[in-house]
Amino acid sequence: MGGAGLFFYELLSNQTFFDAVGKASIVLLLVEEDKLISFCTFAEKDDIQPTELTPWMGFVYTFPEYRGHRYVGLLFKEIERLAKEKNISEVFISTNHIGLYEKYGCEYKTQMLDMDNELTRVYVKKIT
Repeated sequence: MGGAGLFFYELLSNQTFFDAVGKASIVLLLVEEDKLISFCTFAEKDDIQPTELTPWMGFVYTFPEYRGHRYVGLLFKEIERLAKEKNISEVFISTNHIGLYEKYGCEYKTQMLDMDNELTRVYVKKIT
């Protein structure tokens, strides 16, 4: 896992996850029996703070042996379901990946500075 994954682990270990990303935020886990395949968060805040944009799909990770099966799409479907329940029309993603989130209907929106003061790409997923 890269820097974001380690930061996520640190937030969970230190019990500061909700302080960092908001009290109503949740962690979604995709598992098969006792194996963790993929995970992400559906959060009020992400690594771009402060911002008016909310909510965020963040800390998206699929373990290498499970990549290429579009498991992130299953997580997206659950986030879309949750967003619809809350009458949310857009979900944002902060990433440096190009070509990944477009596969799931996300559109590039802009670039913004993250908490490390580095430029990151911001995508939006319209919830229909």
